[in-house]
Order: sequence, then structure tokens, then C-alpha cells
Amino acid sequence: MPVVRDLRVLLRLRDFRHLLTVRLLSQAADGVYQVALAAYVVFSPEKETSPAAIASAMAVLLLPYSLLGPFTGVLLDRWRRRQVLLHGNLVRSVLAVGTAVLILAAVPDWLFYASALSVTAVNRFVLSGLSASLPHVVDSRERLVMANSVSPTAGTLAATAGGGIAFAVRLAAPKGSASDALVVLVGALLYLCAGLSALRMPPGLLGPDTNGSPATLRTAIGVTVRGLTAGLRHLAHRRPAAHALAAMTLMRFCYGALTVTLLMLCRYAWTDTDSAGLALLGLAVGVSGAGFFAAALITPWAVGRFGQLGWMVVCAGAAAVLEPALGLPFEPTPMLIAAFILGLITQGAKISTDTVVQASVDDAFRGRVFSLYDVLFNVAFVGAAAVAALMLPHDGRSVPLVVTVAVLYAVTAAALAARDRVSRETSTPESEPEPTDDPRRFT
Repeated sequence: MPVVRDLRVLLRLRDFRHLLTVRLLSQAADGVYQVALAAYVVFSPEKETSPAAIASAMAVLLLPYSLLGPFTGVLLDRWRRRQVLLHGNLVRSVLAVGTAVLILAAVPDWLFYASALSVTAVNRFVLSGLSASLPHVVDSRERLVMANSVSPTAGTLAATAGGGIAFAVRLAAPKGSASDALVVLVGALLYLCAGLSALRMPPGLLGPDTNGSPATLRTAIGVTVRGLTAGLRHLAHRRPAAHALAAMTLMRFCYGALTVTLLMLCRYAWTDTDSAGLALLGLAVGVSGAGFFAAALITPWAVGRFGQLGWMVVCAGAAAVLEPALGLPFEPTPMLIAAFILGLITQGAKISTDTVVQASVDDAFRGRVFSLYDVLFNVAFVGAAAVAALMLPHDGRSVPLVVTVAVLYAVTAAALAARDRVSRETSTPESEPEPTDDPRRFT
């Protein structure tokens, strides 16, 4: 099979394996840390969780560092990305230890959120750096689709596995804040391993491909507005990438609204105890992870069959039909099936979006564009949580929310289908960038 052959070739590439190792360890640590935060905020017996409380926590953790997105891109296009992966993970390891100490000290919520924000803020540099680095470790554009299937999806599976480890540690540990602190320390250890793994790659391997020396932080901040404008202007000339990003943002919004719904159902509707609710949430996360894995296997074939945007149309259209059919009963079994399907659909669309952006955007702008991509992701997720807080009752059962999400999926599918039809009629390959002048003239 071509997929198996390409996968074997990718895994034989030493630099690809090394970058993949950093991603796996880093995102496994993310999974551990995120579950620790969710367990502490949502499933602590002393906390009375509501959709509004979840939305507030997401806003505190996501919105502030979303503002770092443009700064992240400017720095990623000037700093050596291997060094970002090294130092970013080492810093996160130290900060995560600090979070564990704060949990044990039972400090006010604002101080806990400030510590968690510090860890997740550095995460923006690491994830954007991993995505921008991927074209430097594959040997041809033809294999970039497969690389995008293997690498981000493997990272998502690693995050899922990390979440599973966190669930197991927390359920096995004694009750109370000590179990949450122990889970955070496991994440800190994985961050440390991820940072040390980056040392296996040469400092200049991952780019960026620029002629000048890396800018200082002061200089980078000074050119942020100009760099952001340049990134947006560059993206305006890459319409396939812009359309894919817009569609993925809407799908991320839908996924965020359903995530809050699932949290509330696990917390109040389906179980009588906090530990049972946390275990059920862990099962849902694992099932969704299986969907991510299925997307890695299916997407390369599906892209060959339908094209990049065509596969996104199939994903959004399937979600529009299956999400209300499985979600409206508000029962555990249909929702677990929905978790698998939406995991497959969301990850399949993301693989296509990543590939379109990487193939359409010049390397000198990839850091900025992926940072903008990241900002859109976070703002969409927080916006979804805010909408869910307005629409969800205390037990998470909301027919209007489920129907609204289905309509958004349908609108996304229709818009992408129209764009894909125009692209095919004009015979413009989706992955080919439109000609422009030297991109560095914008910086």
C-alpha cells in the first residue's frame, strides 16, 4: 500500500524521527498537564462547577496568551526553532513544578491560573515551532501530506495517552490536592524529557531560512505590528490556506461547544460521584483519541480521492448529519460514538488544513501564519465555551446547542464545497502558492 510505503520511508528519516520524538514527549506532557487542570477545576469535590465557571477558566487560560500569537510568529521567524523546542520544554518543566507547589499550598484561584497560564503560554512557541519545522525534516513535498498525518496526529495520540496516564495516576492516588499535584509533576518530568530530546538535532536544522541574524526580543517586539501585517498580507495571496483556516476555525468552535457539553454531562448527568465522572471523561478522551488515529490512516487516501478541501467538505458534512443524530439522546453510548467520529472528523480536517498552509505559505512566513492559526484556534474554543455557558443548563442537556453546532458544520461544508468547485473549474491546484514578489519585502 502507498500509505504504508510512505510511512516506512518517513520513519527512516532520522531528522523526522527526532522531531517526532520531541513532539510525542511534549504533547504527552500537555495531555498530563491539561487533565490535571481539568480535574482540579472541574472535578474537585469542593468546587461547584458550572458552564460559566468552565468558560471563565478557559478564558483565563487561553485568551491572554492568544495575544502572544503575533509575537510568537515574529520570534519563530528569527529564532532557531530547535532552540525554541529545547528551551521551551525546559522552562515548562520548571513552571509545572511551580504549579504543583501552588496546588499543595491551596493558594487563591487567580494565583493558580497565573501559574497555569505561564506553562500554556510557552506551549504556543513549542507547538507553532513543531508545525513550522516539519517541512525541514521530510525529503519531498509529495510526502508532506503523510508527514502531516503522522506527526500532528501522533502528537494528539500522545496527548491522549498522557491524559490516560494522568487519569490513572489521579484515580490511584489518595484523595485530595496531593493527587492533582502528583499528576502535574508527572507532566513536568515529560516536559524535561522533551527538552533533552531536542538536543539530538543540530541547532540550525529546523530553520528558519533567513539570511539575517536572530533579532533580539526588543527588536522583535518593535516589528511585531509590521510582521503581523506582513503575515496577513502574505496569507491574503494564499487563498486556499485562508479558506482552510476559516473553515477549521468554525469546526474548532463546534468542537469546543461539544467539549463543554461533555464535561457537564460527565460531571452531573451521567454519574453520581466525581471519580466516576472523571473516569467516564477519561473513556471519552480515549475514544476520541482512537478517532484521531483513524484519521491518520484514512486522510492520505481521502485526500487522494477528494482533494484537500474536498476531504474537509466530507468531514464537515458528516459532522452536520451525525452530530445531532448521536448527540440529541444525551446518553453515554451515543455520545461515546460521537466522540470517536468527531475525533476522526476534526483531526482529518486539521491534517488537511496543516498541509494546505504549509504548502501554500513561504517558509519565511510560516511561523507567523501558524501563530495566527493558533490564535484562531484558541479564540474559537473560548468563544464556544462562552456560548455554551449561555445555552447549557446545569446538567449539560441542551437541544438548541446541539442543533446550532450541526448548522455550523453544514454551513462550513457548503462554503468549502463552493470554494472547491471554483478551484476545480479554474484548474488551480490547492497546494500550489500563487506567485508573489519576494516575501521579505513586507518585513
